[in-house]
Amino acid sequence: MIPLRTVSGKEFYLNNDCILKIERDFDTLITLVDHKTLRVMDTPEEIAEKVLQFKKEIYKSSIGGLKNET
Repeated sequence: MIPLRTVSGKEFYLNNDCILKIERDFDTLITLVDHKTLRVMDTPEEIAEKVLQFKKEIYKSSIGGLKNET
């Protein structure tokens, strides 16, 4: 899950697998796979970077677990 900020500044966490698309407008509009939308203060670039970092951590954790089994 990645941390994001609502347009009012409140922090929440979003499961990045629920993101269908991200659009830049006055703020950032996230469309979820169920077609609900969220408006956030984070830019599309910031969100993409957070997703990338999250996935890297998951990947490193899974590889580290495999190395310990050998």
